[in-house]
Amino acid sequence: MLKAFLRSLCLPVAFALAAPTFAVAQDSAPVLRDQTKDQNDEQSMETLKVRVNVVQLFFNVKDKKGALIPNQTKNDFELLEDGKPQTIKYFTAESNLPLTLGILIDSSGSQMRVLEMEKEVGGAFLNDILRDKDEAFVIAFDVNVDLLQDFTNDVRRLKAALNKAKINTGGGSGGGIPGLGGGPIPTSNPRGTLLYDAVYLAAHDELSHEVGRKAMILLTDGEDQGSQLRIRDAIEAAQKSDSICYVLLIADRGFYGFGGYSGDSEMKKLANETGGRVIEVGNKFDKLKDAFEQIAKELRSQYNVGYTPTNNTQDGTFRKIELRSKQGYKIQTRSGYYAIARKE
Repeated sequence: MLKAFLRSLCLPVAFALAAPTFAVAQDSAPVLRDQTKDQNDEQSMETLKVRVNVVQLFFNVKDKKGALIPNQTKNDFELLEDGKPQTIKYFTAESNLPLTLGILIDSSGSQMRVLEMEKEVGGAFLNDILRDKDEAFVIAFDVNVDLLQDFTNDVRRLKAALNKAKINTGGGSGGGIPGLGGGPIPTSNPRGTLLYDAVYLAAHDELSHEVGRKAMILLTDGEDQGSQLRIRDAIEAAQKSDSICYVLLIADRGFYGFGGYSGDSEMKKLANETGGRVIEVGNKFDKLKDAFEQIAKELRSQYNVGYTPTNNTQDGTFRKIELRSKQGYKIQTRSGYYAIARKE
């Protein structure tokens, strides 16, 4: 069943999700362009999703060397919200819970020499990670943010979507709107890599309407250029959608010359606050393959706790969560959540 894709926003305008030819003015809100085709009869699964009246927290447990720790129990942890102890209502160490996954691939000019590598290894990862009840989508971002494949369990479709990603710097000789593939990017408002907008749209338009285990994997050098939104907006959207963000930092150092790049700082904020992490890949095939393997192990080795907050006021404020290991292990999880009433 094709998901209803046009929904109201927190921003004072609506996202336009139409045919690939749809264009917007540059000073409007970020837009996720739907590039999917022929999905009505070929969606391979439908997933029944049920809301629960608890806060769920998915997490990994690691030792000092970063090795995953198995066989933990509820009694091995203590949980606090805004500094106040909480009672863990349920606990599971189930590694086969359904997973909803977003792949966000950077197709801006800086990725020209690594994009094909990302497609190949990313496709192999999807083939390995997705199981019968899982689903995934693919977004490419450059001067636009394009939905290349909506939710599906069909790995063939997902790989085909990755292969659709093409380097787009906004250049060309067309007569369209500058910065949207129809002309050069205006120097007064460059739009080259809408990274923050892409994270926001993936979280708000896609993952916020799902429940359960949710994660997005960003294949990027971490450099944003021209997003309408800030990194703080992207982080907040990811937190509100309860999504873990992994960043595979793929930087072709030769592209930057002596100036270097500085995308890792903001990406660490995004990953740390959502319970993911940044993995440095550079432009090495083997490192990228290993990074995907690490993520697969972590996603399949998650614990899950649920609790009913002692503060049950749904006022939209951010609540800080602290999950502590009584044995001194490192906990990899999100920093908190927004107490927003769920719409049925």
